[in-house]
Order: sequence, then structure tokens, then C-alpha cells
Amino acid sequence: MSKTESIVAQVEHLGEKLGQARGSIADRFIGQEQVVDLVLSTLICGGHGLLVGLPGLGKTRLVDTLSTVMGLNGSRVQFTPDLMPADILGSEVLETAEDGSRSFRFIEGPVFCQLLMADEINRASPRTQSALLQAMQEREVTVAGQNRPLGTPFHVLATQNPIEQEGTYPLPEAQLDRFLFEIQVPYPDRDTEKNIILATTGRRDADVAQVFEAGELLAAQDLVRQMPVGDAIVDQIIDLVRAFRPEDPSAPEIVKSHVRWGPGPRAAQAFMMGVRAQALLRGSFAPSIADVAAIAKAVLNHRMALSFGATAQGMQQLDVIDEVAESVLRAKAAA
Repeated sequence: MSKTESIVAQVEHLGEKLGQARGSIADRFIGQEQVVDLVLSTLICGGHGLLVGLPGLGKTRLVDTLSTVMGLNGSRVQFTPDLMPADILGSEVLETAEDGSRSFRFIEGPVFCQLLMADEINRASPRTQSALLQAMQEREVTVAGQNRPLGTPFHVLATQNPIEQEGTYPLPEAQLDRFLFEIQVPYPDRDTEKNIILATTGRRDADVAQVFEAGELLAAQDLVRQMPVGDAIVDQIIDLVRAFRPEDPSAPEIVKSHVRWGPGPRAAQAFMMGVRAQALLRGSFAPSIADVAAIAKAVLNHRMALSFGATAQGMQQLDVIDEVAESVLRAKAAA
């Protein structure tokens, strides 16, 4: 078997396992297939995700279910204004031995896991939020001058309430950029809400089956990076990212006049990884332009900002992304 045939066989097997994972998650997180696909894509790409949605939409339940399905050791931290960095990272304590000698011992914080749920991350102070910056980028933390590696793999899934303003601290742009996707969790439709009520108010909750192990997830992350992306898709990604930079000559007029700042190179990297994961989830070996469009909002929304004038006019950022992405990808496809 050639190397290409081997990769194809592995991709097909991974696609089947991802299908099983989706089914297991759907037993407890009913409906919201797009949200599930984006969260699974986040893990398969080796990244971090920011879940944005109103209270009671199942964000915590989703992360808890995901931890079981993917076979990851998970921790949860409820972010509050009085939370300190040491509450997340851990700290050194002075211990006295039986012989009277004293020494410091490091007690690991909840960040030493494989899947960290940062619940309501914007309710903690900037000092505490910054404790996750090194962890998210380098998969290690520095405490008392010593670098300490985190779990392998290591992922952060943070939640954020979009309507809560009092007592919150907006995440800085540098930290937002470290999230691979911003995943919007909307209200369920009528039929889905009915199914949720029936499934969650009975005597038993749905059982969740483990599908992956940590080692299998690491192998999947390596495999995703070996999937080819055609030159045409790469060009579409670059054109799309640059179209949202107001200073770029190729940017459309709506971006130049209504966008304050746009996405950097991490957005293009997120697209390159995300389209591969999307292709896997639909059972394909090669990403398509539809995969680029499917993740455009999740990649771009937290990596740009509208101008004050645009906000004052009532413009919605997601609508701008829809309009510009559709025109750029349609023009590229036509060419």
C-alpha cells in the first residue's frame, strides 16, 4: 500500500469514528448539529473554542459530554471576578517534614488536564484571563520560574454570555485570536426544544459512549495536517481573509468604510485546519469551497471589529461577514 493509499484509508476510518462521536454527542446535546460539528472540528484541529450563547442552551452539558466521548481528562473552572491566576495554574506550598526540614511542593491547578472548560471566561479579571494565554499557545505554564507541561492533548473550551455586561471584562484581542473558532450557540427550533424537554425531564438521562482515546485524538490531529488542500482553496482562503482588512486594496467598500480592524494570519491558519476537519465530517478527503463558507463566521467573527459608525447604524458583524464572504467566494468560483 502506497503512502497516499494509507492516508486515504486512515482518513476514511477517522471519518467513521467522527460519525460515531457525533451520534453519541447527539444523544445528550439534542439538535444543534452545526455547533457539534464545529466543536468536534476544534478538537480534531488541535485548537481551542469559544462557545457564545445565552444561559441554559447546553454549553456546559456539551463540553461535559465531549470530554467523555473523546476520552479526555476534563476540568471545569467557574470564572468569577475574585478568581486568581493561582486558582487556575496552581501554586507552591511550604511543607514541613517529620524531621523539621522545610521544602516547597507544587500543587497543580485545574489547568493540568486535557480538556479545560473555562465557564463564563469574561467574568474574570484581565489578570486571571491572562493566566491562560501561555497555556493556550504553548501548552505549558510557568510557575515559580519553572516551565510545567500540560496534558497531552490540551484544549480549552470557554463559554461566554453575550448579553451579560455588568461585572464582565471583555477578552483582549490577543487572547481572542488564540481561539480557533468562535462558536455561536443559538436557541433551538420548536421541534428540537420539544425533544430536549422530553429527553431531560424523565427519570434517566441518556448514556454517553466513549468513542476516542487521547492517543487516538493525537493521531487524528496529526492525520488532519497531512490532508491535502488544493491551490484553488488556499487562494480562496487568502482572498477571503484579506478582504476583511480595511487597509487592503482588495477589500470591498463595505469593509473599508465599516470595519475598524481585520483578521491576521491566524485566521488563514484556522481556515486551513478547519476546512480539512469539515471535509472529514462530511466523509470527503478533499476540502471544498463549501467548507470554507461553512466556517467563515466561526473563524472571522472574533478576529475583526466594526467601526463605531457602523455599530451606531445598527449593523451586525455577522451580517457583514455573510455579505462579504458570499461575494468573495462567489467571485472566486466564477473566475
